[in-house]
Amino acid sequence: MTNLHKWKILHSTMVLDHYWCKVRQDKLQLPNGKIIDDYFVNLKQEVALILPITSNREIIFVRQYRHAVGEFFIELPAGSFDPAQESAVIAAIRELQEETGYLAQQITKISTLYDKPSKDTNQIHLFLAENVTKVGDQNLDITEEIEVLLIPVESVREKIVQGEICVAGTVAALCLGLNFLKF
Repeated sequence: MTNLHKWKILHSTMVLDHYWCKVRQDKLQLPNGKIIDDYFVNLKQEVALILPITSNREIIFVRQYRHAVGEFFIELPAGSFDPAQESAVIAAIRELQEETGYLAQQITKISTLYDKPSKDTNQIHLFLAENVTKVGDQNLDITEEIEVLLIPVESVREKIVQGEICVAGTVAALCLGLNFLKF
């Protein structure tokens, strides 16, 4: 039994309602009675992220520019999706093929995590794909310029420790997935 209480929403207003960015402003009453007038919540799309491993024990990564931070990052293939339009597993398979040209045939759900539940509403759906194979070219959208990297499984933990791989969802998927595989 817990003595914790949820916050009470007194009023909500959409302050930004764009396809790529939705922000809601809530007026809240905390359990202690205090009122917060301006608590902002990002209504974000769900994300499917896939950990693809080749039969040669190489993990397929993508390296791309991330404008908010202004840097290039090594990440696992991932993308947003609308659960009313497609399932998380289909989105993960699609993103892998679009971003890398590789096909996943054997998929295992690793976990579903919340990205940043203090301010964001979305979940990250993590999948593992074994024995992925190259079937074609990338099919990128206009905002994507992606370099595909194949990194041996044995090198990945060191790249995390060194900060070369540092995106939270990717690190979580790698830690959970490699543990699942007993690597």
